[in-house]
Amino acid sequence: MESRLKELPLGKIKLSDGPIKSRFELNKSYLMSLTNDNLLRNFYLEAGLWSYSGNGGTTSATTSNMDGPDHWHWGWESPTCELRGHIIGHWLSAAAKIYAQTQDPLIKGKADYIVNELARCQESNGGEWLAAFPQTYMHRIAAGKFVWAPHYTIHKLLMGLYDMYAAAGNAQSLKIMSGIADWFYRWTGQFSVEQMDELLDLETGGMLEVWADLYGKTSDEKHLALIRRYDRRRFFDALLAGEDCLTNKHANTQIPEILGAARVWEVTGEERYRNVVEAFWRCAVTERGYVATGAGDNGELWMPNMDMAARLGVGQEHCCNYNMMRLAHVLLRWTGDASYGDYWERRFYNGVLSHQHGATGMISYFLGVGPGSQKTWGSATQHFWCCHGTLLQANASYEPQIFMEEKDGISICQWIPSELHHRRADSNLTIRIEQDGQYGIYPLNNWSVSGMTAITKVDMPPIPVHRPDHFVYNITISLDSPSTFDLNLRLPWWISGTPIIRVNGENPLDAAPMEPSSFVQVRRAWKDGDVVKVELPKTLKTEPLPGNSGMFAFMDGPIVLAGLTHEERILVGEPSQPEELLQPDRERNHSWWNPGYYRTKRIDRGFRFIPLYEVKDEMYSVYFSHKSVGDRME
Repeated sequence: MESRLKELPLGKIKLSDGPIKSRFELNKSYLMSLTNDNLLRNFYLEAGLWSYSGNGGTTSATTSNMDGPDHWHWGWESPTCELRGHIIGHWLSAAAKIYAQTQDPLIKGKADYIVNELARCQESNGGEWLAAFPQTYMHRIAAGKFVWAPHYTIHKLLMGLYDMYAAAGNAQSLKIMSGIADWFYRWTGQFSVEQMDELLDLETGGMLEVWADLYGKTSDEKHLALIRRYDRRRFFDALLAGEDCLTNKHANTQIPEILGAARVWEVTGEERYRNVVEAFWRCAVTERGYVATGAGDNGELWMPNMDMAARLGVGQEHCCNYNMMRLAHVLLRWTGDASYGDYWERRFYNGVLSHQHGATGMISYFLGVGPGSQKTWGSATQHFWCCHGTLLQANASYEPQIFMEEKDGISICQWIPSELHHRRADSNLTIRIEQDGQYGIYPLNNWSVSGMTAITKVDMPPIPVHRPDHFVYNITISLDSPSTFDLNLRLPWWISGTPIIRVNGENPLDAAPMEPSSFVQVRRAWKDGDVVKVELPKTLKTEPLPGNSGMFAFMDGPIVLAGLTHEERILVGEPSQPEELLQPDRERNHSWWNPGYYRTKRIDRGFRFIPLYEVKDEMYSVYFSHKSVGDRME
């Protein structure tokens, strides 16, 4: 179905050198460090292609160079864990997307080899079934006996195979998917509609989405039948009836089902599925609200509508964060509504970047916002939580959200340094987004050559005396020949004044609207070398906690701040005037500014604030209460 915005072909958008790309590369390095044998071991076991001899070798001639158990994958990938096998799907999905952006032959060769080995396992299993666990798991759940999420695990495998086909051009992976679909078509054919509803009430994962993906490529009636069978009718109908069917339910059960409904609408055009998606967003986000990071979940459960003060526990789950970002991206494509881009941005800085250790690249399953929160980091091979898998995917796929295309032009939806290379109207078009080094967001602050030049040369533009109150981006247009089109710029929710937009240094653009959470349109006959300079004003702000207006979090532009304290603290001043509560701290470090660095005012035992994404092992809090200056105890 037609959407307002369209994703550009994979590989057209490249991240520019800098801190965000460094995160991408950190994730890529970790991805490549996981060995083929370890990723495939449980599939080999199930297919009868490998057995361990007990002396560090193998008794099967079909595999080689297997390390002993001390080097294996454990945690949720252990041979004794019912969820085993999920990580390979995440791995393939991430590898496919990284290859699409980088054309790195090493990652393509590794991923293609793994797909080929999975095909060998499928053949050994009889040509259809493929999983790291036996078919009996499916028969057990059909009998109402508990198994830990077999649909979830197979969905991850199918998702990875689909991405290998769609993003990396591996035709074999689509053939494997079709074989698995044949098995599920026969298996589900024995159940009535009522029996399928009972089965899906137990657990469904994201199966609806992968069947829709497959049907979109094959138009096979069997795959359409699987879409019908995996329609989550009871849940979808409750949403359409306006019920709150989320509170206290497992959050990452429902989100993949809704992503499935979204994909079904796109491949079938049936309006009911779009209505389901929009009803879910109202229930999960609009009516529920969210904490400053964007999360409406805590401890894997949806929190009550606009009543979250009693739920500041272990915090948001990374899987929920990533999947809600995916859903926001879908809705942005469908509608062109900038508020969905705002939501994605909020969860990017305060979710994806905040859940990942900036030095090791490892994942924190949960991210708390209450007093005395602390991130708990997973390891490279000993945990493999579900969030470990979505970490791989989230940090492999920043780029589709940056630029998107619409009928009359290009939209910049995220302010991430990058380049678009695209052919439009018979002309080669390049659009480059650069972040001004003296007026920018620098997660993972690193050495800045441009900043170094600014502090050594006397003929450079003057450096601001104090930390700037705006972010500056330069957009450079390169064209073979002049071309007229719209350049649509998202103005974020956090701007604190009127943005300034200049083309080639001329007077500020006089355009309407120039409101937060909107797109401003710049239409002109563009020529090679045109530069658009965008200044986005920002300030320190507070956001109240849904359900308790006396508790609040601090934000510096899109960045949630974390107070480095291990206990609940009361600040002195009025939240409506955050400069009464905090003052700038360590605002500059050599050649760059430190956005989000503050310290408390007027209290004993003061403490510092830093961006939530920079917290590693420190204890911290995001929400605080206050007393007025007149009530301050001496």
